[in-house]
Amino acid sequence: MEITKVLDAKGLACPMPIVKTKKAINELEVGQILEVHATDKGAKSDLAAWTKSGGHELVKDTEENEVLKFWIKKG
Repeated sequence: MEITKVLDAKGLACPMPIVKTKKAINELEVGQILEVHATDKGAKSDLAAWTKSGGHELVKDTEENEVLKFWIKKG
């Protein structure tokens, strides 16, 4: 998977991870991948819902060392 951009949203509380993700994804071309790192547990459900409602694809999400990682493909 080729990552176009990495967004560090660690330490940010809701809704900032979504706000920053929206801004970052607007800078990408359709089909490019944004990797998001967050520590807010609410980001898991928030980003999944936002991705779907925005017409994007949540390719993968993982959690390691209390950091949530998401890979979002711009739709």
